[in-house]
Amino acid sequence: MSQKTRRFWTRQRPEVLQELNSSGIYRVKKEYIEEKNGSITDYYLELYRWYTRTARKYLSIPPECEYPIWLSPSEEFMLQPVEDTVILTLDIPEGSYLACNMEGWGYRVNYWYVPLDAEDDRKHREELKRYGIASEDELVTGAKGNFYPALRRKITDSWERIFTEPARTPEDAAATAWEIRREWLKGVRYYE
Repeated sequence: MSQKTRRFWTRQRPEVLQELNSSGIYRVKKEYIEEKNGSITDYYLELYRWYTRTARKYLSIPPECEYPIWLSPSEEFMLQPVEDTVILTLDIPEGSYLACNMEGWGYRVNYWYVPLDAEDDRKHREELKRYGIASEDELVTGAKGNFYPALRRKITDSWERIFTEPARTPEDAAATAWEIRREWLKGVRYYE
Protein backbone atom coordinates (compact mmCIF):
# COMPACT_ATOMS: atom_id res chain seq x y z
CA MET A 1 0.00 0.00 0.00
CA SER A 2 1.38 3.39 -0.94
CA GLN A 3 2.02 6.05 1.67
CA LYS A 4 -0.38 9.01 1.81
CA THR A 5 1.12 12.24 0.45
CA ARG A 6 0.17 15.88 0.26
CA ARG A 7 0.91 18.31 -2.56
CA PHE A 8 3.11 21.35 -1.85
CA TRP A 9 4.88 24.08 -3.79
CA THR A 10 8.18 25.70 -2.90
CA ARG A 11 10.17 28.48 -4.55
CA GLN A 12 13.87 27.67 -4.66
CA ARG A 13 17.09 28.64 -6.37
CA PRO A 14 17.92 26.62 -9.51
CA GLU A 15 20.88 25.09 -7.61
CA VAL A 16 18.39 23.27 -5.39
CA LEU A 17 16.89 21.52 -8.43
CA GLN A 18 20.39 20.72 -9.74
CA GLU A 19 21.37 19.19 -6.40
CA LEU A 20 18.11 17.26 -6.22
CA ASN A 21 18.70 15.84 -9.70
CA SER A 22 22.34 14.97 -9.05
CA SER A 23 22.22 13.61 -5.49
CA GLY A 24 18.55 12.70 -5.08
CA ILE A 25 18.15 14.77 -1.91
CA TYR A 26 18.30 18.41 -0.91
CA ARG A 27 18.83 19.86 2.55
CA VAL A 28 19.12 23.60 3.19
CA LYS A 29 22.67 24.88 3.07
CA LYS A 30 23.77 27.51 5.55
CA GLU A 31 25.49 29.43 2.75
CA TYR A 32 22.13 29.89 0.96
CA ILE A 33 20.70 31.50 4.10
CA GLU A 34 23.83 33.66 4.37
CA GLU A 35 23.60 34.75 0.73
CA LYS A 36 19.90 35.54 0.93
CA ASN A 37 19.97 37.42 4.25
CA GLY A 38 23.31 39.24 4.20
CA SER A 39 23.79 41.40 7.28
CA ILE A 40 20.82 39.86 9.12
CA THR A 41 21.96 36.27 8.62
CA ASP A 42 22.67 35.63 12.32
CA TYR A 43 19.14 36.71 13.17
CA TYR A 44 17.62 34.21 10.73
CA LEU A 45 19.99 31.40 11.66
CA GLU A 46 18.92 31.82 15.31
CA LEU A 47 15.23 31.84 14.29
CA TYR A 48 15.61 28.73 12.14
CA ARG A 49 17.54 26.90 14.88
CA TRP A 50 14.69 27.69 17.31
CA TYR A 51 12.14 26.62 14.71
CA THR A 52 13.86 23.28 14.06
CA ARG A 53 14.51 22.59 17.75
CA THR A 54 10.83 23.21 18.55
CA ALA A 55 9.56 21.33 15.49
CA ARG A 56 11.42 18.21 16.68
CA LYS A 57 8.73 17.93 19.38
CA TYR A 58 6.17 17.33 16.62
CA LEU A 59 8.10 15.61 13.84
CA SER A 60 11.03 13.26 13.53
CA ILE A 61 13.69 15.33 11.77
CA PRO A 62 17.01 13.77 10.74
CA PRO A 63 19.77 15.07 13.06
CA GLU A 64 21.81 16.44 10.14
CA CYS A 65 18.91 18.66 9.04
CA GLU A 66 19.24 22.08 10.63
CA TYR A 67 17.10 24.47 8.62
CA PRO A 68 13.50 24.31 7.35
CA ILE A 69 12.37 24.39 3.75
CA TRP A 70 9.23 26.50 3.43
CA LEU A 71 6.28 24.98 1.59
CA SER A 72 2.92 26.26 0.41
CA PRO A 73 -0.04 23.87 0.64
CA SER A 74 -1.90 26.04 -1.88
CA GLU A 75 -0.93 26.77 -5.46
CA GLU A 76 -3.14 29.86 -5.27
CA PHE A 77 -1.17 31.38 -2.37
CA MET A 78 2.33 30.07 -3.10
CA LEU A 79 5.29 32.38 -3.67
CA GLN A 80 5.38 33.21 -7.35
CA PRO A 81 8.43 32.62 -9.54
CA VAL A 82 10.88 35.48 -9.77
CA GLU A 83 14.16 35.77 -11.63
CA ASP A 84 16.73 33.10 -10.68
CA THR A 85 14.13 30.83 -9.04
CA VAL A 86 12.15 27.72 -9.84
CA ILE A 87 8.88 26.50 -8.35
CA LEU A 88 8.99 22.85 -7.35
CA THR A 89 5.74 20.90 -7.14
CA LEU A 90 6.15 18.16 -4.55
CA ASP A 91 4.08 15.25 -3.24
CA ILE A 92 5.49 14.79 0.27
CA PRO A 93 4.64 11.77 2.44
CA GLU A 94 2.87 12.33 5.74
CA GLY A 95 5.42 12.40 8.53
CA SER A 96 7.95 14.28 6.37
CA TYR A 97 6.46 17.75 6.74
CA LEU A 98 4.99 19.88 9.51
CA ALA A 99 2.07 22.28 9.07
CA CYS A 100 2.55 25.73 10.51
CA ASN A 101 0.78 29.05 10.83
CA MET A 102 2.50 31.87 8.94
CA GLU A 103 0.63 34.58 10.85
CA GLY A 104 2.02 33.08 14.06
CA TRP A 105 5.47 32.84 12.49
CA GLY A 106 5.31 36.58 11.74
CA TYR A 107 4.63 37.22 15.42
CA ARG A 108 7.51 34.95 16.42
CA VAL A 109 9.91 36.65 14.01
CA ASN A 110 9.14 39.93 15.78
CA TYR A 111 9.39 38.45 19.32
CA TRP A 112 5.68 39.06 19.90
CA TYR A 113 3.02 37.05 21.70
CA VAL A 114 1.14 34.60 19.43
CA PRO A 115 -2.52 34.99 20.47
CA LEU A 116 -5.09 32.22 20.38
CA ASP A 117 -7.71 34.52 18.89
CA ALA A 118 -8.78 38.17 18.74
CA GLU A 119 -10.03 38.17 22.33
CA ASP A 120 -6.76 36.70 23.62
CA ASP A 121 -4.87 39.34 21.62
CA ARG A 122 -7.00 42.13 23.10
CA LYS A 123 -6.39 40.88 26.67
CA HIS A 124 -2.66 40.62 26.02
CA ARG A 125 -2.48 44.19 24.70
CA GLU A 126 -4.40 45.43 27.74
CA GLU A 127 -1.91 43.64 29.99
CA LEU A 128 1.01 45.30 28.19
CA LYS A 129 -0.70 48.67 28.56
CA ARG A 130 -1.22 48.13 32.31
CA TYR A 131 2.51 47.51 32.68
CA GLY A 132 3.38 50.48 30.48
CA ILE A 133 5.12 48.33 27.86
CA ALA A 134 5.01 49.94 24.43
CA SER A 135 7.33 47.51 22.58
CA GLU A 136 6.63 43.96 23.63
CA ASP A 137 9.72 42.66 21.81
CA GLU A 138 11.80 44.35 24.54
CA LEU A 139 10.48 41.72 26.97
CA VAL A 140 12.44 39.13 24.98
CA THR A 141 15.31 41.09 23.43
CA GLY A 142 15.98 43.64 26.16
CA ALA A 143 16.24 44.08 29.90
CA LYS A 144 12.49 44.49 30.45
CA GLY A 145 12.13 40.72 30.49
CA ASN A 146 14.22 40.68 33.69
CA PHE A 147 11.57 42.83 35.39
CA TYR A 148 8.61 40.91 33.99
CA PRO A 149 9.77 37.27 33.74
CA ALA A 150 6.25 35.81 33.80
CA LEU A 151 5.20 38.06 30.92
CA ARG A 152 8.37 37.17 29.01
CA ARG A 153 7.67 33.45 29.55
CA LYS A 154 4.05 33.94 28.44
CA ILE A 155 5.34 35.37 25.16
CA THR A 156 8.04 32.76 24.51
CA ASP A 157 5.70 29.89 25.44
CA SER A 158 3.10 31.21 22.98
CA TRP A 159 5.48 30.78 20.04
CA GLU A 160 4.83 27.05 19.92
CA ARG A 161 1.31 27.88 18.71
CA ILE A 162 2.89 28.21 15.27
CA PHE A 163 2.66 24.41 15.20
CA THR A 164 -0.43 23.79 17.34
CA GLU A 165 -2.93 26.42 16.19
CA PRO A 166 -4.25 26.08 12.63
CA ALA A 167 -4.00 28.99 10.24
CA ARG A 168 -7.11 31.20 10.27
CA THR A 169 -7.01 31.80 6.51
CA PRO A 170 -5.70 29.82 3.54
CA GLU A 171 -3.12 32.58 2.94
CA ASP A 172 -1.61 31.91 6.38
CA ALA A 173 -1.32 28.15 5.92
CA ALA A 174 2.18 26.86 5.32
CA ALA A 175 4.36 23.88 6.06
CA THR A 176 8.00 23.01 6.35
CA ALA A 177 10.12 20.03 5.54
CA TRP A 178 13.80 19.57 6.29
CA GLU A 179 14.70 17.75 3.10
CA ILE A 180 13.35 17.27 -0.39
CA ARG A 181 13.74 13.93 -2.15
CA ARG A 182 13.86 13.49 -5.92
CA GLU A 183 10.99 10.99 -5.86
CA TRP A 184 8.72 13.67 -4.35
CA LEU A 185 9.27 16.02 -7.32
CA LYS A 186 6.19 16.16 -9.58
CA GLY A 187 6.87 19.29 -11.59
CA VAL A 188 9.09 22.31 -12.11
CA ARG A 189 7.98 25.80 -13.10
CA TYR A 190 10.65 28.15 -14.40
CA TYR A 191 10.66 31.94 -14.31
CA GLU A 192 9.82 33.41 -17.71
